[in-house]
Amino acid sequence: MVIALVGATGLVGEMVMRVMEEQKLPVTGFIPCASARSAGREVSFKGRAYKVRLVEEAIAARPQLVLFSAGAAISKQYAAAFAEQGAFVIDNSSAWRSDPTVPLVVPEVNADTMSPTTKIIANPNCSTIQMVLPLSSIHKAYGIRRLVISTYQSVTGTGIKAVRQLHNERAGKYGESAYPHPIDLNCFPHGGAFLDNGYTAEEMKLVNETRRILNAPDMQITATVVRIPVVGGHAEAVNIELEKDFSLSAIKALLQNTEGVVIQDDPANNVYPMPRFAEGRDEVFVGRIRRDVSVPHGLDMWIVADNLRKGAATNAVQIAQHLLERGWV
Repeated sequence: MVIALVGATGLVGEMVMRVMEEQKLPVTGFIPCASARSAGREVSFKGRAYKVRLVEEAIAARPQLVLFSAGAAISKQYAAAFAEQGAFVIDNSSAWRSDPTVPLVVPEVNADTMSPTTKIIANPNCSTIQMVLPLSSIHKAYGIRRLVISTYQSVTGTGIKAVRQLHNERAGKYGESAYPHPIDLNCFPHGGAFLDNGYTAEEMKLVNETRRILNAPDMQITATVVRIPVVGGHAEAVNIELEKDFSLSAIKALLQNTEGVVIQDDPANNVYPMPRFAEGRDEVFVGRIRRDVSVPHGLDMWIVADNLRKGAATNAVQIAQHLLERGWV
């Protein structure tokens, strides 16, 4: 199987290569691609050096599978060209997430939305992925009426420029800034562009993508995205109002049996999920599981995951594995 990776020199692209190696994806040919300024560089994959090529060269090579991690504009420009040749395209940008003809997939939740004819598949936003995984089984059992979400997002979600800004500020150095404010020793409620409704683009992604993936178009959702000075992963405080009553033991049993979810919930011994310890892991960690005492069927949870792995690269590779297991690639 020949795989092309568009955006191979970015943070997510590098992580995709690492996860493909770890998961032993059966790659017989590999074509890393990037912009003209990165073309000619070398990347390492499975112990071999590969020269980075232009996307047009990859299209001519006719790969069977293409993973995009280069931004929405690049995906919009090139994804269809690969798909028209019969390749499956797994896109990690926002380009196709709102297109009703393109599956928006977290494999443990809604792999059934893919088929041999859905040649372009969208990877959801990183914050959405880690949240819908534990929420999916709860929604099936009890029905979710309303979600109130507050995210605490790593600078890695913005990219290498933001990581450099954090490290430069911490070291007292001047450098190019990814954000309109300092991020070290600071946080700000700003993720993506501000929209006419007062929400940011990142906040509305949580609203719209969660409804799509859980097949709940009328679910009431509000979100606030906060950027914080960490690099290990995203954290989310999620308040859930359910349709039915529940017991905490039943909720924990559901989560324990949800593929890819790990419960870390022993606050008496200071055990709860943290980005520092989620970094480098593919699981979604859930803790601080408790009743919301302000409403009859309320539940609170704290959800943490490495946004570069399960929130991006790992989810994309899991989609690729699903396609392989079905014999579609």
